Amino acid sequence: MPLAVSRRNKSHSIHPFLLGAINAGSGNKPPWTLPAKAVYGTYDSQRSLRAVGLANVSPPGDLMEAGRTQVALRALLYVKARFSTAAYLAVWRALLHAFWTLHKPPITPETLGQALAGIPASAASTASLARTTPSEVLGPGSKAEERLFSAAEVADILDAEKSPEYKNKLRETTQRALDQGAYGAPWLWVTDATTGRSEPFFGSDRWSHVYAFLGLPYRDVELLPPGTGKGSEAKL
Repeated sequence: MPLAVSRRNKSHSIHPFLLGAINAGSGNKPPWTLPAKAVYGTYDSQRSLRAVGLANVSPPGDLMEAGRTQVALRALLYVKARFSTAAYLAVWRALLHAFWTLHKPPITPETLGQALAGIPASAASTASLARTTPSEVLGPGSKAEERLFSAAEVADILDAEKSPEYKNKLRETTQRALDQGAYGAPWLWVTDATTGRSEPFFGSDRWSHVYAFLGLPYRDVELLPPGTGKGSEAKL
């Protein structure tokens, strides 16, 4: 489920967009369609997972089929408009967990409904958003009233994602990203509140560039003296 992140005045927001439309509109193609990139991607993805301390994450079969995420993206836009930021982020995490770990892509109303109905209320807590996965938060003895959404709210979300309003909203967020120059995901549009200047950034490995653009103090990658340890212990 692709996303664009905008940052302004020390705040940020995640905007779902449709990657297929971004690729078509920009002339880009998925990296695995180029054989050389597909081979390299097997190395790069594992390195990236290790860097952030993730395990048990892998593609859910045919990515072209699993990537038809319009249903989930429209639902996310509804949750973003109607519920708290903490709930919105918890839904993002739960849907990504369903996609990449459980291999149950939330790409139909049925699979989306199952994912939404299984999110515990505690998933929207600060501690949960920081590290804990949805499966770790939701224990086998959890009760229905401990869910983040009631059955009626899940039904409302599923109804909303089918509506013309949220179909149009997804088109709008996708077009906005295209207008900013997006050609893939993650796409970041960053505004310096001091100068009012905005610039685009692409990729999960460009945060040092973002910090430099905003004039924030940060520590970049640093090679340690021999004998001080193997690799990095840092986790995002």
